[in-house]
Amino acid sequence: MNGLMMQQQLLISSLLVHAERHHGDQEIVSRRVEGDIHRCTFRDLAARSRRMANALASLGVAQSQRVATLAWNGHRHMELYYAVSGSGAVLHTLNPRLHADQVVWIAEHAEDQVLFFDLTFLPLVEAIAPRTTTIRHFVAMTDRAHMPAQSTVPGLLCYEDLIESGSERFAWPDLDENAASSLCYTSGTTGNPKGVLYSHRSTMLHTFAAALPDALNCSASDVILPVVPMFHVNAWGLPYVACMVGAKLVFPGPGLDGKALHELFEAEGVTVSAGVPTVWQGLLAHMENKGLGFRTMRRTIVGGSACPPAMIRTFQERFGVDVLHAWGMTELSPLGTVCSFKPRHESLSQEGRYAVQAKQGHAIFGIDMKIVGEDGGELQWDGKTSGDLLVRGPWIVSRYFRGEGDSPLVHSDGEDWFPTGDVATIDGDGYMQITDRSKDVIKSGGEWIGSIDLENIAMAHPQVAMAACIAAYHPRWDERPLLVVVKKPEQALSREELLAFYEGKIAKWWTPDDVVFVDAIPLGATGKMLKNRLRETFKAHTLPTA
Repeated sequence: MNGLMMQQQLLISSLLVHAERHHGDQEIVSRRVEGDIHRCTFRDLAARSRRMANALASLGVAQSQRVATLAWNGHRHMELYYAVSGSGAVLHTLNPRLHADQVVWIAEHAEDQVLFFDLTFLPLVEAIAPRTTTIRHFVAMTDRAHMPAQSTVPGLLCYEDLIESGSERFAWPDLDENAASSLCYTSGTTGNPKGVLYSHRSTMLHTFAAALPDALNCSASDVILPVVPMFHVNAWGLPYVACMVGAKLVFPGPGLDGKALHELFEAEGVTVSAGVPTVWQGLLAHMENKGLGFRTMRRTIVGGSACPPAMIRTFQERFGVDVLHAWGMTELSPLGTVCSFKPRHESLSQEGRYAVQAKQGHAIFGIDMKIVGEDGGELQWDGKTSGDLLVRGPWIVSRYFRGEGDSPLVHSDGEDWFPTGDVATIDGDGYMQITDRSKDVIKSGGEWIGSIDLENIAMAHPQVAMAACIAAYHPRWDERPLLVVVKKPEQALSREELLAFYEGKIAKWWTPDDVVFVDAIPLGATGKMLKNRLRETFKAHTLPTA
């Protein structure tokens, strides 16, 4: 017997219809590339998205074809989120921080038909335009007054002209909820990037789960500023969540430095934000140098890489901002776990609560996870035993776009699971903690050493700006930890002082054998430290104890 309920497809366009009808006056604020602050409402967003959907049809974009963007966080980019996916095409958010060769490869692999771009990226577009074979139209995301006087991009179109050319009347098609909606490519630190093709259904289910109180805890009373780029796994789903709950959105555009972000937080009354640790380092440094605080900011979501415990303490003790430590991947849409407290944690000491917050948290509804050993058998959840982290759920990739890399899934205990490449522990309450990437684990004398723990301790030193720990060759122990450190400006920190800082904090044999001070640690396109480059740079490093 089936239930007698209405059957409606789970479609991204329904989020926009809901926002227009029930939160139409809610504001969207954007700092634009043109230099101004733009204000509109969800009602305006819906009308302009319908106009753009008609404009896309006039350009010959058909359902399932890919439409690419090279753009910052802003209202025009959000219009494309809904105009493209809502009309049945596939939104492909290209990462402008990639090398031009990578951008060309990805655009060709995706067979993008149209490319929308912010003026910031005009030089990049001019470099790649002659090398692409599938892109038929290039659109500058600006108005006629700011169009470049000269450009080598063939037939360059103006975004606002396209908006004006399209009728506001457009009926969102009743698509199959399993139809493709958007496409993101993995960072591609090894080999070519791989495309993760999301569906309307997977995106909608992810949005429901992300907004829950024990996940990102978003509501209509929030003012959300996503620092995480809209080209980084759809800004972790926040442009969708905001429409679902009716929250005010504030987009920072290209201004991601500490000063620009803090000004926007204060001017617009931001209550919640999200970003990677490297961005928050810049913001916190600016605030500490200028003696600033937050007027309305209440919580921040930190993901992309492990949040150093020292950063959690700074946010909470100095600025009164709660930290939600989260974990996910492009292949997970991206949200997998969030570290919100359970009732029993309320009675813990402050140090006990910090110990919990250092973990990436518990699985949100829709995600199942487990850790396995080398034999594939599931390991116990005791908070100590580490193993390879496997996950499964309705918004997790089953295979990559165009079959690149074959199926990523493994079969375990009669089910298909996605191997994350992370090494983790899970405690008795179901809280997961990443101890390393499987390729970054240091194996010393047959025993594992987690690089993240060593990095977190270094980051707690007041004179350290950034730290990475990699394995260095040792003739006796095979591998030993090497610490690569960026000092804060005008600091005279020595190797001996930093190594002494580890005393009493870890097992003595975990202490790094050496410290190398550098001007900068290479970062990937999403702000993660590129340890593969560090390993290449220091592959011949001789440890003093070797």
